Amino acid sequence: MTKVLITGGTGFIGSRLALSCHAAGEQVCILGKLNTPAESQNVEELRRSGIAFVDGSVTDPSAVGQACGGIDVLYHLAAAQHEANVPDSYYYDVNVEGTRTVLETALKHGVARFVHGSTIGVYGVGRDGPVGDDSPLEPDNIYGITKLEGEKVVRTYCDKLPVAIARIAETYGPGDRRLVKLFKGIARRRFFMIGSGRNLHALVYIDDLIDGLRLAAAHSEAPGKTFVLAGPAAVTTDEMISGISAALGVARPKLRVPLWPLMAAAVVLEGTLKPFGVQPPLHRRRMNFFVKSFQFTCGEARSNLGYEPKVALPEGAAATADWYRRMQLI
Repeated sequence: MTKVLITGGTGFIGSRLALSCHAAGEQVCILGKLNTPAESQNVEELRRSGIAFVDGSVTDPSAVGQACGGIDVLYHLAAAQHEANVPDSYYYDVNVEGTRTVLETALKHGVARFVHGSTIGVYGVGRDGPVGDDSPLEPDNIYGITKLEGEKVVRTYCDKLPVAIARIAETYGPGDRRLVKLFKGIARRRFFMIGSGRNLHALVYIDDLIDGLRLAAAHSEAPGKTFVLAGPAAVTTDEMISGISAALGVARPKLRVPLWPLMAAAVVLEGTLKPFGVQPPLHRRRMNFFVKSFQFTCGEARSNLGYEPKVALPEGAAATADWYRRMQLI
């Protein structure tokens, strides 16, 4: 029986991956923290399936060592991502040094395959057109910067461990709570479009992403390579809103406002409030939904792993909306 460890297993992607590995007959352990009610709910669901849980951080060598014993495959998904009111050093501690700790522990325990979960955020915004697989790496925030540094650490272990790097696109599906506000806003007719709506989203449905991660853990061509894992086709913001509206059975929002006044307000609010430790109600990261543009072919993943994402937005949005309804989130 293959023994699997998933760091960051209390989160959306990690918990769904854990359930998938368990359903495939693998023995699964997750390492993570219970910082939110959603993470606690995820762990309860995993425990009911018989999945082991180690409460700890990747910055704690003893916790990582406790979880790593006897492991064959390690998916490293733990990351500092959207934490508010923490210094940049926190992101470095988790995304760079935490990654180093997990790698060292994996090496010590003879892990047979190490899959590192990175992000398309390492490409940055793409101000001169849609970001693609071969675009320059120009992260524009501390999360992307430290995830790129984490990738560099992983590559220093290529001659010691069979490592593969997966740059994960914007992931959605049952289990995701990040898009609840968007679905709820559309369902309650409180959403309005900002800007042209023509920027592109490289959405990937959770089941397709899990297929890609598991291929990276099993395929002989994976070690030493970096793969983008995105969906079958990029969609514009307009198309995304239309698809979600259809899944919810409501009319598509018609109100549209210009981008530049709100972006200017976000810049002013950040500059005014952040020095006082106050999280601004409007900030540039939130506006990125209407700005960033990604369009990936996933060429390396397709040619080397046989990765073939199948779930398009209409089907994925419908499944996500159904889950939100069952969980009484919308």
